[in-house]
Amino acid sequence: MRIGLLGGSFNPAHAGHAYIARAALRLLRLDQVWLLVSPGNPLKSSADMAPFAQRLASAERLCTHSQLRATDIEYRLGTRFTADTLQALRQRFPRAQFVWLMGADNLRQFPSWKRWEHITRLMPIAVLPRPGSTRIALASQAAQRLRHARLRANARTLLACSAAPRWSLLPIRENPLSATQIRLRGQTFTPTAPPKEF
Repeated sequence: MRIGLLGGSFNPAHAGHAYIARAALRLLRLDQVWLLVSPGNPLKSSADMAPFAQRLASAERLCTHSQLRATDIEYRLGTRFTADTLQALRQRFPRAQFVWLMGADNLRQFPSWKRWEHITRLMPIAVLPRPGSTRIALASQAAQRLRHARLRANARTLLACSAAPRWSLLPIRENPLSATQIRLRGQTFTPTAPPKEF
């Protein structure tokens, strides 16, 4: 099974997350995308972080598509860093073909992640364009370090079955929605469907 992993705080989950998850499903020919709701992001302040159960519920409400799954597996694994989570998932699901999904904004700051180079060796990576970040990310330290492992966009359907390190920038429109903007505007997530169990 080909599974895309989209990690994040989901504080709250919003239509932009659904947009990139569905794009990854289609462009990479994935069987599922899992929304990995983080119990706590080491790179983000916890000051305005909603409770975990609330953020998980907002991600569950996004999963109106049968191939999207919101999960608390990172909470259940007890992992705090992405490298540890992905390592644990590889061990728990050895037959799955995982692809890590990350925004171009995260590619820019990738070297600040704990054991970021180890992550690149665990599974292939699909990078999603983000407003104001995509061009800068493609010239970033991480992109330059991994330039030998970049897969052309027209070969992206091979990404899920490629041996790591391998990455590709997905050719989709940048989506301007962000959880930070939603919080600053004081908006709340409006459910579109009842929560789904994982």
